[in-house]
Amino acid sequence: MDQLSAPFFTGATKENVEALSDAPLALFLDVDGTLLDIANRPDDVVTPSDLVPILAEAERRLAGALALISGRTIEELDRLFEPLRLRASGIHGAEIRLDPLEPVMPAPATMALPSSLWTALAREVAPFPGAFIENKRCSFVVHYRLAPQAEQPLREAVERLLDSSPVAVEVLEARCAIELKAPGFDKGHAIAAFLSEPVFRGRKPVFVGDDRTDESGFAFVAARGGYAYSVGRLRPGASGVFAAPGAVRDWLAEFAHRGNGG
Repeated sequence: MDQLSAPFFTGATKENVEALSDAPLALFLDVDGTLLDIANRPDDVVTPSDLVPILAEAERRLAGALALISGRTIEELDRLFEPLRLRASGIHGAEIRLDPLEPVMPAPATMALPSSLWTALAREVAPFPGAFIENKRCSFVVHYRLAPQAEQPLREAVERLLDSSPVAVEVLEARCAIELKAPGFDKGHAIAAFLSEPVFRGRKPVFVGDDRTDESGFAFVAARGGYAYSVGRLRPGASGVFAAPGAVRDWLAEFAHRGNGG
């Protein structure tokens, strides 16, 4: 087993991380649960003060071949990591920014889920105290982290709604969340779009994610001969695992600071 394909756990060794600079690599990073610790609500996540300069230096060392691959909108990503603007994909590939200096390529209007589905979903979730929904236009998310006892009845309510709805949607299982999204895009497609760009072309992809919404990215990267790593537990398509987001941040920090006396 070579250095880069060795599994990563908390306290990942410097030997494992050094492989990032041994060859032309393209680094793709999920955000919530991967770079940032999960919070009860999406707006409550905290960006560690040292993470922005670490990401900026990692991007520099990779000659720009670093992108965020998130379920959040790119607008939210910019807020979380300001003043840094990175190449990014938002809403699981529905929107993309191929260059930090260029505007976001928004999702086509045809990908937007209808307001009628949002209204119906809100009606189904309302009886469950602590559960709430999030509207990302191309996806609707049912969060039950604050109502874990409601998981099964919420799933049943969502299934009933979709069984009676004429709207075509895909269901993604996230951490303490059920996400409904328009079909036709995913994180694997987003990574493919970046790899066709000059900055990323010819580089071996590395993708780090944490839940089932990242598995399309794991599968794509593995098929391209790259390396996929999950956080928390080993997931299908991943060949190694970080114990927690803190271990991912430590891994990136060692890479960013290597040779700088940090």
